[in-house]
Amino acid sequence: MKTALLILGIAALLMGLLWIGQGTGLIMWPASSFMLDQRPWATRGALLAVAGVVLIILARRR
Repeated sequence: MKTALLILGIAALLMGLLWIGQGTGLIMWPASSFMLDQRPWATRGALLAVAGVVLIILARRR
């Protein structure tokens, strides 16, 4: 359970950071993505990254 939470948390954190980068226009990959330079995706990415950090913290406490 601990390992699964840690892996899920790391994946959520990395995906959230990617969404933030795409939503703010810092990461323009892939070129055909509908998320590029769209601010709502930056917000959703921030929420996902925070959730990932929470999962990592929970996994490390157990």
